[in-house]
Amino acid sequence: MLFPVCKNTLNYQVILSALFKTVDTGDVTDGGGQGAVTSPGEPGHKIRSRTRKRHILANKPQDFQIRVRVIEGRQLPGNNIKPVVKVHVCGETHRTRIRKGNNPYFDEVYNSNSFRADFELITKNCFFIPAHCIMKKWILLNDPDDSSSGAKGYLKVSMFVLGTGDEPPVERKEQDNDKDDVESNLLLPAGVALRWVTLKLKVFRAEDVPQMDDSITQTLKEAFGGQENKKNLVDPYVEAWFAGKKLCTQIIEKNANPEWNQQLNLKVKFPSMCERIKLTVFDCSALGCFNKPYSNIYPATIMSLETFLLIVCFTGETGNSEIGFLPTFGPCYINLYGSPREFSALSDPYEDLNLGKGEGAAYRGRILVELSTKLDGKADKSVEEIPSDDILVVQKYQRRRKYCLCAVFHSATMIQEPGEPIQFEVSIGNYGNKMDLTCKPLASTTQYSCAVFDGNNYYYLPWADTKPVIAITSFWEDISHRLDSLNTILYISNRLVSEYARLVEICFRIPDMEGKPNLTALDIQQKMLRDSALENIMKGAKHLFEEATDVNKCLSVIEGWLDKLKQLAEEPQNSMPDVIIWMLRGEKRVAYTRIPAHQVLYSSYKELILNHCLSQYENQAQVLGKWGTTGLLNRSKFSDVTGKVKLKQEYFLPPVGWEWEGDWRVDPEKTLLTEADAGHTEFVDEVYENETRLPGGEWKLAAEPYTDVNGEKVQGPAEIECPPGWKWEDIWTFDGNRAVDEKGWEYGVTIPPDDKPKSWVAAEKMYHVHRRKRMIRPRKRIPGAKTAEANAEGWEYSSLIGWKFHRKQRSSDTFRRRRWRRKMTPADRVGASAIFKLEGALGDEKGTKAETSVKQFGANTPTVSCTFDQSNTYHLRVYVYQARNLTALDKDSFSDPYVHVSFLHHSQTTETIRSTLNPTWDQTLIFKNVEIYGDPQSLAQNPPIVVMEIFDSDQVGKDEMLGRSTCVPIVKLTSGMDASPKLLWEPVTHKNGPAGEILVAAELILKTKGNDTELPLIPPKRGEKLYMVPQGVRPVVQLTAIEVLAWGLRNMKTYQLAPVTSPSLVVECGGERAQTAVIKNMKKCPNFAGNVLLLKVLLPKEEMYTPPIVLKVIDHRPFGRKPVVGQCTINFLEEFRCDPYATGAEVAMSSKGTFPFTKLFTDFFFLNLALMAASPRDLHEKETVDWWSKFYASVGESERCRPYLDKGYDTLEVYDHELESAKEFMGLTDFCSTFKLQCGKNESDDDDPAVVGEFKGSFKVYPLPDDPGVPPPPQQFRELPDSVSQECVVRIYVVQAIDLQPKDNNGKCDPYIKISLGKKSIDDRDNYVPYTLNPVFGRMFELTCFLPQDKDLKIAIYDFDLLSRDEKVGETVIDLENRLLSRFGSYCGLAQTYCISGPNHWRDQLNPSKILEQLARWKGLSPPRSEDNGNTLSFGGRLYYLQPEIHEHLGPPSERIALHVLRTQGLVLEHVETRTLYSSFQPTLPQGKLQMWVDIFPKSLGPPGPPFDISPRKAKKYFLRVIVWNTTDVVLDETSITGENMSDIYVKGWMPGMEEDKQKTDVHYRSLDGDGNFSWRFVFGFEYLPAEQLCLVSKKEHFWSLDKSEFRIPPKLIVQIWDNDKFSLDDYLGAIELDLHHVINPSKTPEKCSLSMVPDGTTPPKSDQLKSLFDQKAVRGWWPCYMDKDGKRELGGKVELTLEIVNEKEADERPAGKGRDEPNMNPKLDPPKRPDTSFFWFTNPCKTCRFIVWRRFKWLFIGLVVLILVLLFIGILLYSLPNYISMKIVKPFN
Repeated sequence: MLFPVCKNTLNYQVILSALFKTVDTGDVTDGGGQGAVTSPGEPGHKIRSRTRKRHILANKPQDFQIRVRVIEGRQLPGNNIKPVVKVHVCGETHRTRIRKGNNPYFDEVYNSNSFRADFELITKNCFFIPAHCIMKKWILLNDPDDSSSGAKGYLKVSMFVLGTGDEPPVERKEQDNDKDDVESNLLLPAGVALRWVTLKLKVFRAEDVPQMDDSITQTLKEAFGGQENKKNLVDPYVEAWFAGKKLCTQIIEKNANPEWNQQLNLKVKFPSMCERIKLTVFDCSALGCFNKPYSNIYPATIMSLETFLLIVCFTGETGNSEIGFLPTFGPCYINLYGSPREFSALSDPYEDLNLGKGEGAAYRGRILVELSTKLDGKADKSVEEIPSDDILVVQKYQRRRKYCLCAVFHSATMIQEPGEPIQFEVSIGNYGNKMDLTCKPLASTTQYSCAVFDGNNYYYLPWADTKPVIAITSFWEDISHRLDSLNTILYISNRLVSEYARLVEICFRIPDMEGKPNLTALDIQQKMLRDSALENIMKGAKHLFEEATDVNKCLSVIEGWLDKLKQLAEEPQNSMPDVIIWMLRGEKRVAYTRIPAHQVLYSSYKELILNHCLSQYENQAQVLGKWGTTGLLNRSKFSDVTGKVKLKQEYFLPPVGWEWEGDWRVDPEKTLLTEADAGHTEFVDEVYENETRLPGGEWKLAAEPYTDVNGEKVQGPAEIECPPGWKWEDIWTFDGNRAVDEKGWEYGVTIPPDDKPKSWVAAEKMYHVHRRKRMIRPRKRIPGAKTAEANAEGWEYSSLIGWKFHRKQRSSDTFRRRRWRRKMTPADRVGASAIFKLEGALGDEKGTKAETSVKQFGANTPTVSCTFDQSNTYHLRVYVYQARNLTALDKDSFSDPYVHVSFLHHSQTTETIRSTLNPTWDQTLIFKNVEIYGDPQSLAQNPPIVVMEIFDSDQVGKDEMLGRSTCVPIVKLTSGMDASPKLLWEPVTHKNGPAGEILVAAELILKTKGNDTELPLIPPKRGEKLYMVPQGVRPVVQLTAIEVLAWGLRNMKTYQLAPVTSPSLVVECGGERAQTAVIKNMKKCPNFAGNVLLLKVLLPKEEMYTPPIVLKVIDHRPFGRKPVVGQCTINFLEEFRCDPYATGAEVAMSSKGTFPFTKLFTDFFFLNLALMAASPRDLHEKETVDWWSKFYASVGESERCRPYLDKGYDTLEVYDHELESAKEFMGLTDFCSTFKLQCGKNESDDDDPAVVGEFKGSFKVYPLPDDPGVPPPPQQFRELPDSVSQECVVRIYVVQAIDLQPKDNNGKCDPYIKISLGKKSIDDRDNYVPYTLNPVFGRMFELTCFLPQDKDLKIAIYDFDLLSRDEKVGETVIDLENRLLSRFGSYCGLAQTYCISGPNHWRDQLNPSKILEQLARWKGLSPPRSEDNGNTLSFGGRLYYLQPEIHEHLGPPSERIALHVLRTQGLVLEHVETRTLYSSFQPTLPQGKLQMWVDIFPKSLGPPGPPFDISPRKAKKYFLRVIVWNTTDVVLDETSITGENMSDIYVKGWMPGMEEDKQKTDVHYRSLDGDGNFSWRFVFGFEYLPAEQLCLVSKKEHFWSLDKSEFRIPPKLIVQIWDNDKFSLDDYLGAIELDLHHVINPSKTPEKCSLSMVPDGTTPPKSDQLKSLFDQKAVRGWWPCYMDKDGKRELGGKVELTLEIVNEKEADERPAGKGRDEPNMNPKLDPPKRPDTSFFWFTNPCKTCRFIVWRRFKWLFIGLVVLILVLLFIGILLYSLPNYISMKIVKPFN
């Protein structure tokens, strides 16, 4: 197939993979998902994948939704920290509230705003895991700036990505506690720690870079200092992108083969989440690029040459190595593809192809690169020069070998509007590109050929038995070892599909690579990887072959192997370019196809042994009426096809390896000399009659009175004769179906130097000087008549040299030529290698190559063709039966399809089926004589395909294509092959998307000459030329009845601006049709009066052939207009088939099995009543038992409803989906289904057809007896309810919403409920719930409505906004009519017991006994009989007993036993359903869920029972009393002025979430031994939900917030010990965090208190270590306080506390004040008995002297006093001693 070049090319890319290896890649087992059990084909081992398994995804932007829930953190380092989490998603940043502590609890959810993005840009690693989610995983945190610093704590998160059609995962809201096993639930990055690596990308050189500048740019560059060089008009450089980093090489100016020899060092974290290195080669075309470094060349003026994506993956595994290998690649060339190489000064319309946005259409060069990885270390420069030694090493990877490419063109068909002659070009790399003047000229194109009409729709090239051959020689690196491995794997993959049974018998091995050239490290690693994978597949195949029993499991395993082989078949180092074949119309490229080189590398085509021909042309000119060589001017007598290269027959010598076969002979050209009527059965000859005049003069014949449309002279109408084999259909007339006057003339003005007007008009003016008239005459080919043969001499004629040639000689011809040919055959008669020796084989007269041959492509290579000696005639039959699900292209919602069937150069067209999307053609197209050249056996193995193109016939304008499909015919070479073709559904595609299916088959039969009797019988005719599909091929049919329950129409939209008022329904199937009565008044009652229709249709027995049912709604309008206002197609009838003789076939429950009776009724009620009797009702039941107790009991949350469970009351069903999604209720469509009606044309392929209404109805399909005497089966639709409108009471109970889509900037929304039913609506805006994504509504709404008019109940959730308009979060729609009509009783669910009072009061209008009677009537059973005062009941052949028990809430026994029987019949029970909310902005993405249910009560049945009260529970007021008694072993953090270690201790405490209520004790000053005495009471009041075990915190997030935010957090207490400082910040000494639900058991004495009491967070604590304070009420003891220091815990002190929980009532009964304030009681706190040393020195100077100065310097003071006394004594002594001595001596008194 050839793909046209267009801007909308698909986003395919050539991919090069460089392998990255890690130990744990998380790959999945083949054939199963993660964690799958070993399948029968895998004996206990895994086949691991080196790349992630990707699903095929849409390549257009889609809507996605990302949701991240930040739950809690653990073991965050630091002291007294205030952590906050920032979430970056798709350019948006969200942040949590600021918390305190090392184990913060967040529980905040963030949704990225809905966005549209290409799929590859979305959180890949999350999307490609099962369910697209990561639920409650612990993330290891580390420092991004210091990768070696280790773990920095843990963060628990949940996240998921939702795409179209994805269901959001259900995350259970159980309490997150300390028992989580962090280590086993840890999410590590790729299983290893991230480390820095350097990717070294070496860029050596490039080849074949195309021209990007013109000579004008070169002149400008020269003017600005550049040098002129017109040979290499490109200035290339390479840009590499990886993980957000960009590096560029230097610019090499004016060089198409640049050598950079530079190394780009990309520093990244390994393993990286980024997988692609993007290499782009740019041309620096800006004038400012000269003489500037490469870092300055990123302006928008650069022009892209081509782009290549180098995919790097980190999931390779060799199998033998446990370590793996680092990223590596090359040295190897990378081929670059993009737009066509031809340079144009205008903008390139295919520039996107150069940027990698689509499959490249042409080769644009290649670059030599090498990739290696260096662990650790750091590169000095980001760009550096490659050492010369490395450049020398890479030289060996550039050695070239000669490769020869040969292409044989067998046919070119299905050509549209050929116009100019067509040729094909074959190129590989730059070899063979005829339009690029820098490329080496080669004979790479076929000869020009004129297309011939195939007689029906298309054109083909008439090559007949002479097929063009192209031979190209090129030079590439030898990578045969890589391509051999690739072909081997592909061969294994094909064998696995076709011959699995023989796979176990064959041993496949990858070719050995030892001694191979160009071997790289990646080759060796890939070899090991492939060997290991193939060995595992072979083992699994043997195991599966021996032990497999389940076909489905085997298929899944084999599909897994195929996926594995496809991954192994990726060859990253493929340096050989693809073969590109272009189709050229004239000199313009039209279409192309790319063929990978490995597919043709070793292909050998045996038919190439046939003869090849050399050709030359004999030229003559006519001079004076005689033909000769006189007037040839500069042309030779013998030349090539161009006439410019002189060739002589005697100078032709066969090349080496070839020899002549026969002599020169005349061989007329057939492909270029085709007449305009070739292939046509009807043709119109045309001649233009021309007249001229002077302005204002009279018209007269022009100098050339008769011309063609281009003004060339032709014969006049009288001279044109009817060709042989044709007959005239009419006389010559003028063509009036054009812009001409009444006589057929059109007028124009001649502007010199032209002699003909350029434009024509229909109105004559005075200044017109030229006019012409188109004369036409139709003719028709005579069947069986022979056409005129070409002249025997083989001449072709032309008016002038260089003009177009034609076969018949005309009077104006002056030049003629004819072609001579001589056959050559290979001398050794083996192989096709001799064909490649033809290059350069021709010479001129002197034996040297002509100079012109260098400029002309292939001038020195002979024109080579492949001649077939004989052909075979085949007979083709294509059976086109029907199609389905075609696209509507007409405004009436239908199309008028017909099929063009093409096979080689033949085509036919089916009849057109009007106004249908599911046409049944039932037509056989017969191609009687199809001539095919080649071996029939080869044809049977690879037959040509039959192409079917479906078109929509339009009366005005061009027919539009509906799609294309293909079919492979069955080939029958002998008459003994009796295998009849089987009709199969083939997919129809249009613009690469599905566009329906077509049921076809084809057979190709080889005809033997003169024997047409062996052909199959002619199929029966349906018309003059229409053949039906014959018996044996067409499906076997059976008379079938289709009963249609046409209930009514709903929600019909206007058609052509007018409402639909009087519609009727038309049902069509298999050619039969039925129509309902007209609905008289759609507004009053939109139901049909006659509800049941019957069609008797011949339907195929096989379901795959069954035609669809088509529904058409016709509106009866004034003046007889009956437009089709809507249609619906029902493709599959299997779900509507039934057994017509089954009992109660009309009722859906008859086909639905009831629940088995495995337990007697008496046992059930005995157990139930015993539980009820065990718990008698008390006076406070209303306080302890409510509806929420029933709800929580039903979902298994027993902690929230313990009193309710103890009483043994009823439970209900809680569905995690819509009630319609429950399989047991058949979507509530047992009575009738809803079918969407569509109308209008599909304007865009991306948009679905417009839905204009709904049809309510159902179908029953069953076979009818073949014998007309047998009575038909009974009618299936009976016991139908009245189809009139009725008034109903509707109660809507809205319980709660889950995971709503945020609408506010804070990541929350303020949801409220809005309900609309018909014209009524309820806006509950006043009761909005602020700042939450999971609101608990607990609201009940009651409305009245008329059904079926108001059938759609819409429940929407809106976001409340004060200043702006409220936004709709999402909406759900419930069909109330289906619930009311369903025989499953979905209008009101059955309760578990029949109670006439209490919380489970019976609320239905009918008692259980009445409902049971209705059920018996619907099922065709006898009515139930009650005996023994209602204690015994017989129903359906069973007898039920009730043991009488007394219960104050229970009703009569007869109703209770009837209710039990009803609950066994599969009816809808009392329930709560979970409905998904959707938004019109993103209709495919869920916006959250809503838990609710609906009750419907027709007013005609009486008043309903009392409604339930589902008002939400209110939080209760609790108080936490904390008494701080003492502390001990507190760290002495300060040193006094006297040198003593001491601390001024106080204790601070608060509950998380209520930080504004922090409380602290008084200060125990001067604690010298770490002891502190306080006797201080903290009192914390908090709102508590006992059922949820969470605190309800309400506070404004900001001071400007309108409402308080409510959030639930676990009840915790944080106690900290601090050191008081008066003139500086207080010092933090330690803390303890106590979860009140899991309080650490305290120690009784401080000696036993240690850090071992506190769990480390990595292992779950023992159950006896934790107690709930809410159960224990009070606890007293010692707890350790610690602080983090260098990542380790250190004891900061011990604190003795009393913790007590009291509710509001207990707090009033036993009051207690804060601190030691009044009321100081319960218990009374006396002032602490602190030591006398405890005081503040600044305020107590006396105590300071006593306890600081005196105690510290007591002996110093005593010593000083003694010393002073001694000194005083000595002084006195010394003072008095002389006097005393003198007195003693003198003795004055004596």
